[in-house]
Amino acid sequence: MDITTLMGILVAGVLVCSAILLGGPAMWFLDYPSLMIVVGGTMGATLITYPISEVMSVLGIARNAFLHRSQSPTTLIPTIVEIARKARIEGILSYESQVKKVSDPFLAKGLQMAIDGLESSAIEDVLSTEIAYVGERHKLGAEIFSTMGAYAPSMGMIGTLIGLVQMLRQMNDPSHIGGPMAVALLTTFYGSVMANLFFNPIAGKLKTRSKQEMLIKQMILEGVLSIQAGDNHRIVEQKLKAFISPKILKKGVYGNARPLRLAK
Repeated sequence: MDITTLMGILVAGVLVCSAILLGGPAMWFLDYPSLMIVVGGTMGATLITYPISEVMSVLGIARNAFLHRSQSPTTLIPTIVEIARKARIEGILSYESQVKKVSDPFLAKGLQMAIDGLESSAIEDVLSTEIAYVGERHKLGAEIFSTMGAYAPSMGMIGTLIGLVQMLRQMNDPSHIGGPMAVALLTTFYGSVMANLFFNPIAGKLKTRSKQEMLIKQMILEGVLSIQAGDNHRIVEQKLKAFISPKILKKGVYGNARPLRLAK
C-alpha cells in the first residue's frame, strides 16, 4: 500500500473537518440536494464524455493510487545484470527453463523472445508497442479523474445558481431563504472539496505511477536488447544506471540494492 496517498487524504480531510467543527455543528455542512447536484451532475457529465465501461473501471484505476507499488529501478538493475552475466558465460538458452520463474511479466516476455532467437529489431518493436499502449491506458485513467476534477467545481457553480434563483424567488418570505442559501453555498463547497482533495490529486498520483512504470519498462527493454546482443554485463550495468538520477547514485542507494528473486 502507498501510505503517502492515504496519509495525504486523511490529513487534508481531518484538517478540513476540524475547521468545520471549530465553527459549529457538522450538520450545517450536510445538505442532500447539494450532494445530489454535485455528485449526480459530475457522474452524469463524465458518462457523457466517456463510454460507461471506462467510467465503471474507475474504481480499479483508483485502487492503483492506493495499493500499487512500483518496482524499484535500484533492485531491477542487479537482476538484469546477473542475467546478462550468466547469459554471456552460458548462453541465453541457459535461461530457457527458468524464464517462467521470472517475477516480472514484461522482463519474462523479453527474455523469452531473446531465447526464441528473435532479432533485436523485432523484440524492440513488440516491447515498445506494449509500452506505448500501457502508457495510453494509464493516461486514460488519469484523464477520467482530471475530467471529474474539472466537472465537480462547475457543477458546484450550477448548484449555486440554482440556490440563488430559489432564494430570490422567496425574498418575500425570509423564513424560507435558509434552505436555498445552503444549496447555493454548499454545492460550491462540495465541488471544490471533491476536485481538490480527491479527483485531481488521484489524477496526479496516477500520472506519477505511469511515469515510474514507463521508466521501469524502458530499462527492461534496454536490458533485454543488451542481453540479446551479448553485451558484457558491465556494459549492461552502465546502460541501466543511466536511467537513475545521479543524486540517487551518489547516495549509494544502487550499491546497496539486492537483485530481485525469481518467483517460486
